[in-house]
Amino acid sequence: MKIQYLGTAAAEGWPGTFCRCPQCREARRLGGKNIRTRSQAVIDDRLLIDFPPDTYMHMLAYGLDLPSIGTLFVTHSHQDHWYPEELMLRRNGFAADMAGILDIYGNDAVGKSLEQSLKEVEESPSDMPRVAYHELKEFCPCQVEGYVWTPLKAAHNPKENCFIYMVEKEGKRLLYANDSGYFPEETWEFLSGLHFDLVSLDCTLQKIRLKTGHMGLPNNVDVAERLRKIGCADSRTKFVVTHFSHNGGWLHEEMAVRAAEYGFCAAYDGMTVEV
Repeated sequence: MKIQYLGTAAAEGWPGTFCRCPQCREARRLGGKNIRTRSQAVIDDRLLIDFPPDTYMHMLAYGLDLPSIGTLFVTHSHQDHWYPEELMLRRNGFAADMAGILDIYGNDAVGKSLEQSLKEVEESPSDMPRVAYHELKEFCPCQVEGYVWTPLKAAHNPKENCFIYMVEKEGKRLLYANDSGYFPEETWEFLSGLHFDLVSLDCTLQKIRLKTGHMGLPNNVDVAERLRKIGCADSRTKFVVTHFSHNGGWLHEEMAVRAAEYGFCAAYDGMTVEV
């Protein structure tokens, strides 16, 4: 199983959209891996995770065959992860020769947001966007394109049932845990004893320990230690940290060094990891 990190920034991107802080000015000057777009990933070039405003750029930058992708999993409804307005271009007059219906999976808030966007399309039903929505419940797996996806409860927005995802195929297991603080106990109980080949963790504020909502590197260390303690991770498990904000202060080179001290890999836009 392969995961490509198409975007590795928090909500405002890095450099931030309207920001002139030292970290954003330096990212503009250095370029390269210091330029981070809004968070998105793709599994085996065929299953998308999240749909941010930067999806079009990801298609251009990394050769993402977006017209052929038929499956999208969404973690939650915040705009940097879910931008349904773009999907309104997936209809007659804007797109031709698509792969068919785009099946979208997520929580109730994501579904309501999509429904609102669809209401704003004035054309006839035959010209509606070619999408189908499937609401998920936490800890209830679904089988899609030969993979098993299980939404797990995240610690993010208390007003929304936000998800992190467990992805399984042919004996490989991946945990994608963006936009979550230290996991809720229900999630820890579900994970116990399940071995992961790759664990991808939110590291929004890098050097800062957070109480909930997001994580920093100290929280990542705590999560990794508990995963190892309950049999979810061992020396074979790859740990990746991602979803960085300029407020954390570390540009990519320093972030990579700091993460490596704990055996973690710091993601950058376009990075691919195979397990």
